[in-house]
Amino acid sequence: MDPDNLTLLHHVNQAIKAHGCMHLDIEYVVKDGEIVIVDEFTGRLMFGRRFNEGLHQAIEAKEGVKVKNESKTLATITFQNFFRLYNKLSGMTGTAMTEETEFRGIYGLDVIEIPTNKPVIRIDNQDQVYKNEHGKFTAAIRQIQECHEKGQPVLVGTISIEKSELLSKMLKKTGIKHEVLNAKNHEREAEIVAQAGKKGAVTIATNMAGRGTDIMLGGNPEYLAKAEMRKQGIDDELINEATGFAETDNEDILKARALYTELNNKYKEQIAPEAEEVRNAGGLFILGTERHESRRIDNQLRGRAGRQGDPGESCFFVSLEDDLMRLFGGEKVQAIMETLKIDEDIPIETGLLTKTIESSQRKIEGRNYSIRKSVLDFDDVMSQQRMTIYSQRSKVLDGDDISDNIHSMITESIQENIDMYCQGDIAENWNLTGLREHYAGVLTTPDDLVYTTEELNEVQKKDIVEELTDRALAIYSAKEAEYGPEIMREVERVVLLKNVDSKWMDHIDAMDELKQGIYLRSMGQKDPVVEYRFEGFAMFDEMIASIREDTVRMILTFRINPQRQAPQRERVMRPDAPNSGATVRKTADQKVGRNDPCPCGSGKKYKKCCGAGLE
Repeated sequence: MDPDNLTLLHHVNQAIKAHGCMHLDIEYVVKDGEIVIVDEFTGRLMFGRRFNEGLHQAIEAKEGVKVKNESKTLATITFQNFFRLYNKLSGMTGTAMTEETEFRGIYGLDVIEIPTNKPVIRIDNQDQVYKNEHGKFTAAIRQIQECHEKGQPVLVGTISIEKSELLSKMLKKTGIKHEVLNAKNHEREAEIVAQAGKKGAVTIATNMAGRGTDIMLGGNPEYLAKAEMRKQGIDDELINEATGFAETDNEDILKARALYTELNNKYKEQIAPEAEEVRNAGGLFILGTERHESRRIDNQLRGRAGRQGDPGESCFFVSLEDDLMRLFGGEKVQAIMETLKIDEDIPIETGLLTKTIESSQRKIEGRNYSIRKSVLDFDDVMSQQRMTIYSQRSKVLDGDDISDNIHSMITESIQENIDMYCQGDIAENWNLTGLREHYAGVLTTPDDLVYTTEELNEVQKKDIVEELTDRALAIYSAKEAEYGPEIMREVERVVLLKNVDSKWMDHIDAMDELKQGIYLRSMGQKDPVVEYRFEGFAMFDEMIASIREDTVRMILTFRINPQRQAPQRERVMRPDAPNSGATVRKTADQKVGRNDPCPCGSGKKYKKCCGAGLE
């Protein structure tokens, strides 16, 4: 293939990926004329994040929105290495046991399971597996209707925005009132989820599922009280203060707290009978419409019900057309169902099939963990480089004196360049012309480094190093004498910071490109991570040398333009003026008119104030 077409090939590949692999309302949404990424695990919008390598631009072109310039990566770090920067790590979650291996392998953390405050009496039913997706959703609608008729609230979990909206359309045909919670209306997340436990409530949610907000049976009095306060015209800031406990003497906050307490108690009393009815109906019913790749996400959904000893029930409805089933033997089960002529509305419900699904999830989790571990291994190489670069930047940003560093850079840069152009001990083989041109206009003139044959036999490399180093330090000292130590220190910091940031950004891109192709080394029986480490450090050394070279060149050649002189201002003092002792300022090239307001600020005309008697 013609190398000139490599860029075109990259664009074509990204366009194919945008059309074939990236789906609207699954991986991303279109919001306010922009492409916004949807987090795979939380279901929330990731504002400000963009796909790299031109993929985001390809999606923008696909959806017909304005194509923006590709963003430039200023810094990069994995979550794992970011968390490992802390001296102490700890956390608490109800779904950590499925990720125990990863916590121990990456962070060195033990996972301890703590018993619940009250025994869990939630009923977790076996998965119901249907022949196809239509049969699965039809069965899910029937289950929702059945729960709704007896007043049992239902929380329906879906894996994407697209599926949540499809289920909502099907549910609208039955006339059942319901709420939809996904990334498109995340602003109402807490409000929607807080009332998901009301009698007969039906809530369709993506993975976000309102985590962080308690689903209380019968409804949440706290959010009802807040809603009532909003109706009374109280702003959100004051409402937030009303639910806090900070000491204050502000009468508005104290009144808001009293009102909140009153409303909260009022709604608690109203909710109590309804909460009892919901408990008698079986508590919150969790209906999962598809198994996620991660058991942790499924467990989080299940954990929305049966909290604090409340009753509850959960069941996952799965079809053989789901991604998880297709990847792990769904075709075999489908063939059996076709042979037995099982109708799409009839589920297969066996413990063996449920265990098979969980086993498939473990395999995918293991694969995903291996991928994350591999990414971490590669980022560990970058981590050491980051420490070096950011420690250098910190010195600059903290305003430290880096003149000693600049002196070292000058010496090392000259030594490296002379070693490159003057290799070996035989002077006749040295590229003195190249060295002279390299430093032309900085340290050398056309007459420098020109030797006769006899002189070449006498010249030594150390003499050239010493001569050029002395010239460089002399130029450096002259500039410091001309501009002063304070300005010189500031110039050094600005120049070094500019070069470090510029070279580091280019290095990040170069390392990313290296990582793209390094996996091919495994075909030669080589460890890609080891190869990446070797080549990465070689590239890092080149970057450091480039920073040193450009910094030295800029320090030795910079000039500061003399600032324009400020226009001369003449002062007119009039002790006998009404505003005695006032100073009148006017520019040399601008005269104050006799009828203009006086510059002294008295409010009188100039001819009757400071200008009186001057003509």
